[in-house]
Amino acid sequence: MKERYPFPCNIAQTLNIIGDRWTLLIIHEILTGHTTFNEIKKSLDGLSSNLLSDRLKYLEENGIITSCLYSDHPPRYKYELTESGKDLEDVFHAIILWGRHHLKKCYKKMVHEACQHEIEIAYYCPHCQKNVDDMAVVDIG
Repeated sequence: MKERYPFPCNIAQTLNIIGDRWTLLIIHEILTGHTTFNEIKKSLDGLSSNLLSDRLKYLEENGIITSCLYSDHPPRYKYELTESGKDLEDVFHAIILWGRHHLKKCYKKMVHEACQHEIEIAYYCPHCQKNVDDMAVVDIG
């Protein structure tokens, strides 16, 4: 994939890796247990085999997934998320929460398993050891 956003910005540089069409959905499929090419393809109706293959290669090159050969004849691979890829789960949760508040038709919600009430995002400062709401984005010198 070509670098689309040449800006010195975490959001822009992250989108260079995961911002192409289908990419987040492919990562989400792997996260939810669809780990083979055919499982991913079947779950994402409309995604061509060539595009899926390209996206999987790109995600592997960028350290989001790894592949493991599970059949020699024909060669077939299973895909797993790296630690970097697993860290995207928080992004998916944030998107689900955003959708719950802003989509005209919502398909999912996030709940606390113990009581089944909806949850929200909280930010935690490990230094102060407490949740915070006074945050700022700052440039790294």
